[in-house]
Amino acid sequence: MAKKEKTKDKIIRVSTRMFLDYGYTATSVKMVCDELKISKGNYTFYFPSKEDILAVLTDWLCKFQWKMINAEIDDGASSLLAVCCELMVMASACDESEVAKDFFVSAYQSPKCLEIIHNNDIARAKEVFAEYCSEWTDEQFREAEILVAGVEHATLNAIDKTVPLEMRIAGALNTIMTIYNVPEEIRKIKIDKVLAMDYRSLGKRIFKEFKEYVEQMNAE
Repeated sequence: MAKKEKTKDKIIRVSTRMFLDYGYTATSVKMVCDELKISKGNYTFYFPSKEDILAVLTDWLCKFQWKMINAEIDDGASSLLAVCCELMVMASACDESEVAKDFFVSAYQSPKCLEIIHNNDIARAKEVFAEYCSEWTDEQFREAEILVAGVEHATLNAIDKTVPLEMRIAGALNTIMTIYNVPEEIRKIKIDKVLAMDYRSLGKRIFKEFKEYVEQMNAE
């Protein structure tokens, strides 16, 4: 006999599906409760707000997206190019899909999710940028990540699309690598490699595969 699905797991499954189908902002707690036929009190017993479930989804994204991007490129695992591609993928997905944009921007605006992003990206930065920041302290990496997250958020939340996506990606990557002391000639090589990719298709595909990954995680 199949194990009965727990209420907490049901809330995660339905909420995450709705976030990625309709958008995080458009999905209300009431919508989730109505579909599951539970009370709001039952929902908030497990999750005080829908932001808590967004944090679960953000944690899944950090692990999934980095793995997928490393599989896409040929510069080796945890490379500088992979870091550049990660922002490119998110920016492209946001430019192609309002649901993707709403999800990513909401994550960057949520204190709980942003802390997950910070901790994930600081650990990665220490590895990827080690040769350029060899004498940096933990505090310097945290301060740098706060600046980088601000650049990423502004890039993903672009309102005026008169600035081409290519220009937004290039400008953001140049700024981020400058923060981490990457020399200009290396910055140019990495940016040129990113822009030579079919970044719009890659962004759409990886976001689609993330939705499938979330379904798999919920099934397990």
